[in-house]
Amino acid sequence: MRLVKSFFASDALTLAPLLLGKELVRHYDDGRIEQFMITEVEAYCGEEDLACHASKGRTKRTEIMYHDGGRVYVYLIYGMYWLLNFVCGERDDPQAVLIRGLKGVSGPGRVGKVLELDSSFYGEDIFSSNRIWIEEGFNENMTYQCTRRIGVDYAGEIWSNKLFRFICV
Repeated sequence: MRLVKSFFASDALTLAPLLLGKELVRHYDDGRIEQFMITEVEAYCGEEDLACHASKGRTKRTEIMYHDGGRVYVYLIYGMYWLLNFVCGERDDPQAVLIRGLKGVSGPGRVGKVLELDSSFYGEDIFSSNRIWIEEGFNENMTYQCTRRIGVDYAGEIWSNKLFRFICV
């Protein structure tokens, strides 16, 4: 059963740990349908969060983050890896959760590769998408640890030390 729109109305810090144990479903172009349990995420909390892309304001790249929760935000890093984020919260409050790991897949670049993501996923509505969505999973009694986000030292000491990364244990 797909998650409903109200699930994504929460802010990133509330939503991030709730995504752990959920099933990310991918319907590939060749007809395969695969399910992956979400095991690691990071929260990005809007314009005030200097590690968040929205800290630079509303741009062509970040526009989708200013929409209602439940949209896909993908972006390319190192010219080769598409990273998957889910927009959350209310319109004009740009927040998102980065999917850093799936069961058997560690690292956001590998997640994008396994899911065969590309720029066409940018802005996809996960409530109506036939290619990617999230279903209920095994979140009950899910235990996790909180750590610093990875690769955000550029955001300064305060933001790079926030415990906004959530990992299943």
